[in-house]
Amino acid sequence: MSCFETFQAYALRSLGFGERLLPRSDFTLCDQFVLIGSGLIWNVYFGVIAIVTGFFFANALAVAKNSPKRWLRSPANGFIFVFRGSPLFIQFFFAYFVFLSLKSVSPVFDPLSAAWLGALIVLFLNTSAYSAEIFYGALRSIPKGDLEAADAYGLSGWSRFRRVIWPTMMRLAWPSYTNEAIFLFHATTLVFFSGFPAWRQKGDALYYANYFADKTFNPFVPYPILAFYFILLTLVIIGLFGVINTRLNRHMPQELRRKIRIRPQLIR
Repeated sequence: MSCFETFQAYALRSLGFGERLLPRSDFTLCDQFVLIGSGLIWNVYFGVIAIVTGFFFANALAVAKNSPKRWLRSPANGFIFVFRGSPLFIQFFFAYFVFLSLKSVSPVFDPLSAAWLGALIVLFLNTSAYSAEIFYGALRSIPKGDLEAADAYGLSGWSRFRRVIWPTMMRLAWPSYTNEAIFLFHATTLVFFSGFPAWRQKGDALYYANYFADKTFNPFVPYPILAFYFILLTLVIIGLFGVINTRLNRHMPQELRRKIRIRPQLIR
């Protein structure tokens, strides 16, 4: 089978299209690149949806945590503490157990035990907690002069938040939030090793890399390929978030613009 035929057969296999059976022997470099790349589609899916939805929830949590009203502040603090204080891997296991229990109650909850929804919910909640703490820190760091300028212009309430507070909060938080986005995409590799099953051997990039490592007894080919794909994905994220960062800081003098610096985390 040529590399082009391999691409046709396995490029969308992780989504259920193309060849159903995985290759059993005589693995080529093309087989590994194509199948691991196919699995990366799931990692991108989990990461993009969790980041987009978690962004809005994290903003709400940050505002609630900064609220003088205890009935808003206490639940936000509790939520952030629980999801930042426990390992993501344990959250996956606990959530899968809860979703299975709900599944036995009613068939309505069946999708929750599937990785495409159940694991996505866990990632959404986890990144919301971490992002909320980042946004809260930025919210508390807004220069007093910006708030005084808003008051001088007669801005108050929602108008004050939308025109002054929120843009400044985003500008201050964006470099750290970029690192959170990168780490979330890396954390998606935990999904199919934490309890959520891969349906019909259709998993993510790490699932296929592990398959080739087990079959060939040589982890030094599939895992570097996996790392290569995630390095490319990280560069794409840095590029996209860098464009947004430039947009957020467009009014600032060049020497005062906050730059994105990658600070990898060793443990979640």
